[in-house]
Amino acid sequence: MQDRLAPLYPQHLATLRERADKALALGGFDHLVIAAGTPLRKFLDDQDYPFVANPHFRHWLPLTDTPGSWIVHTPGRKPKLIYLQPKDYWHVVPAAPTGYWVEHFDIEIVRSATDAVALLPGESTRRAIIGPECPAVPGAEANNPQAVMDYLHWHRSIKTPYELELMREASRIGARAHRAAEQAFRAGESEFGIHMAYLAAARQVDAELPYASIVALNEHGAVLHYTHFDRKAPSESRSFLIDAGASAAGYASDITRTYAARGHEEFQALIDSVDVAQRGFAAKVRVGQSYPELHIHAHHVLAEVLREHGIVRMSAESAVASGVTSAFFPHGLGHPIGLQVHDVAGFQASETGGTIARPPGHPYLRMTRVLEPGMVVTIEPGLYFIDMLLDELRDKPVAADIDWTRVERLRPYGGIRIEDDVVCTTDAPENLTRDAFASL
Repeated sequence: MQDRLAPLYPQHLATLRERADKALALGGFDHLVIAAGTPLRKFLDDQDYPFVANPHFRHWLPLTDTPGSWIVHTPGRKPKLIYLQPKDYWHVVPAAPTGYWVEHFDIEIVRSATDAVALLPGESTRRAIIGPECPAVPGAEANNPQAVMDYLHWHRSIKTPYELELMREASRIGARAHRAAEQAFRAGESEFGIHMAYLAAARQVDAELPYASIVALNEHGAVLHYTHFDRKAPSESRSFLIDAGASAAGYASDITRTYAARGHEEFQALIDSVDVAQRGFAAKVRVGQSYPELHIHAHHVLAEVLREHGIVRMSAESAVASGVTSAFFPHGLGHPIGLQVHDVAGFQASETGGTIARPPGHPYLRMTRVLEPGMVVTIEPGLYFIDMLLDELRDKPVAADIDWTRVERLRPYGGIRIEDDVVCTTDAPENLTRDAFASL
């Protein structure tokens, strides 16, 4: 992996330096100062939450566990890394910096947070400090200037070849772990047992994953963010929905698959239809494609799936216009992904800020931009049998056009979601997830 990253990193860093120069000029600053951040203390406790480094810090360096460190970029100068290596016998001290990236930084190792702050550009200088507002670091409080943030976030949507290689690795790790989870499901494991199989195959602990895994058997698949792990396997495992990712140097993968147990052909046929639809949506991740329009298109295609499987007795147009599809597909088609699972600038209008509103009636869509080369988005359509939404549907006139007998047969399966991470290129899209599964 290091051999693949080393030749890509210099151009990645050059791109970030160029972007930083322009952002500083827009905001009227002389220095860009980026905090790795420090752990957040638990309320009324002497323990911290697991540390998550500032994504802006991880954008420059493949360092995810160096709390208290800083990056300083000053136009025209070699970037500086102030690396905190504290004297500490309570915790593991970060090892001395090594790797393909070290030659590109002036590195100063310090032993305390106070020493680190002393090496930053002084408070009298014009410095843009990017970092969490809490906990604050005395003498280097974050100001996160809006003009600088807007510019950096807008351009962070376009991944460099270096970033894409890390995202391919995150997808390969995730796909490997998904295969192990499916095998555990087929073997009759509980949700907890499946999750343990996933972690073992990913070789990552919960805190290293980019988000809390969703491991849902049977009707639990109808809870969109189900993160409760039953320790006991159900008497019958009919279906399995897993939404889980992996990390590679701070970059995320986000993968969802749904499986039917053997002998449950009706639900498997519905999974197969959603899978075909999902592949079609992923194929439309092309330059100039409006993401909201793709989301609306997905509603029409899924309406046809509902009709073909006898769940609704109405045209696709009627199902979408009446809100029927929103009851079965209540979330957005996907979101930007990269250093964060729900990456920044999904609604941003331009490099100077602004917001592109969601289309009316679709409050949970997480992206409204037009696709450009280098963007990476998730494509995750779903069909669910959610009691609350179904009850609301029963009270509407369109209830007469729904086969409630079939709905009742499918309710015990919970739902279906299939999700890939897809790169928009200048040509055909690159499906990171499908490629990763194919490589196993």
